[in-house]
Amino acid sequence: MRRDVVALLTHGAGAAGPCRAVPGRAGGGPGRARHRAKGKATARPPSPCPSGAERPPPLPGPGLRPRPLGAAPTPGAMSGSGPEEEEAGLQEARLQEAERDWAAAKAFYDNLVSKRPRPPKPQHAITVAVSSRALFDLVEERRIYEEQGVEKYVEYQQQNENVTLKPGPAFHFVKALEHVNARLLELYPDDEERFDIVLMTNNHAQVGVRLINSINHYGLTIERFCMTGGKSPIGYLTAYLTNLYLSADSEKVQEAIEAGIASATMFTANKDVAYSDTQLRVAFDGDAVLFSDESEQIVKEQGLDKFFEHEQLNENKPLAQGPLKGFLEDLGKLQKKFYAKNERLNCPIRTFLVTARSAASSGARVLKTLRSWGLEIDEALFLAGAPKGPILVKIRPHIFFDDQMFHIEGAQKLGTIAAHVPYGIAQKYQKSV
Repeated sequence: MRRDVVALLTHGAGAAGPCRAVPGRAGGGPGRARHRAKGKATARPPSPCPSGAERPPPLPGPGLRPRPLGAAPTPGAMSGSGPEEEEAGLQEARLQEAERDWAAAKAFYDNLVSKRPRPPKPQHAITVAVSSRALFDLVEERRIYEEQGVEKYVEYQQQNENVTLKPGPAFHFVKALEHVNARLLELYPDDEERFDIVLMTNNHAQVGVRLINSINHYGLTIERFCMTGGKSPIGYLTAYLTNLYLSADSEKVQEAIEAGIASATMFTANKDVAYSDTQLRVAFDGDAVLFSDESEQIVKEQGLDKFFEHEQLNENKPLAQGPLKGFLEDLGKLQKKFYAKNERLNCPIRTFLVTARSAASSGARVLKTLRSWGLEIDEALFLAGAPKGPILVKIRPHIFFDDQMFHIEGAQKLGTIAAHVPYGIAQKYQKSV
């Protein structure tokens, strides 16, 4: 129950209610109606309501049993009601009053107008949470933290809060997400199904000024922050309704994966390359990324021949979903919104499947699985064990998801920003990074 309900319940039954903000009048504002006066009803001196606010009607006094709004009077309610029934009625009246106050405050906030695009409501958004070290280059700051401790780190950040941070590995991906949002707003100005970027960091709040300054410098629309002051932010991912979490901290990413949240560890490319400004490009590996690792287990434990035999026998049986299937689904929903406006050839989202599978011997099951899910992939590249790096150079994705570090490292060397998904049996075979 909201705090305003709790506050109302602490007032005496006969006390006059506090002033209620009225949307559109002076003196109201977001959250104003949610903060109730704290104190005893008997000790509160009378005070006039501020201009623009009206005092709600007083609660019923002793002997009057409140009833739900719009309900007909109950015979015998004026006399013969017991103390317990009267108290229950009073509590019900207070709850109704609190709900009216909350609705008024919410309506006021929802009707605020701003030239700056407001973030979509979380229940409608595709929420991408990024850490500060994924969004910005904080290598030097990290070194200070590890060598000199948190106090020196915070001091350094405050002294340099007007020095703009350089882009990190997730920066171009976030810029591409915001371009998609801009196109969606042109076609669907009243629709809230779009990306919402949340900065999810265990930084201290004192560091927030530098992060805000850098975000504003680059013109990013990131309004939601979660700064946990040294504590792991993973517990907040569910509260923020996160669809995808990107971090430079592999341990936190592992925590998120184990919590059932699509997550990946970001790695900076070793070369500077140009990325598309007009189209979001996302490349996915197949097994243990879009799909489960069931087939990869056979490869690791029984070899390629058994794998080929297994895939042909199960060609018509869809693979189970992997950790990034939901994000591909989210991208597909947004693509269909552009197709509905005859923008298929000008769609600002393009997806790629880049898999080590062979097409003839094991590709059919992959394509049939996607079809069974009702998902489209724009380009499917079956490499039959060949290196992925050269293909990714041609694609130039804003992000490439893979579960195996040797593919990540190969992509890095040739200039691709890669994201490691720590999921499946391949993690048992990883070499140390």
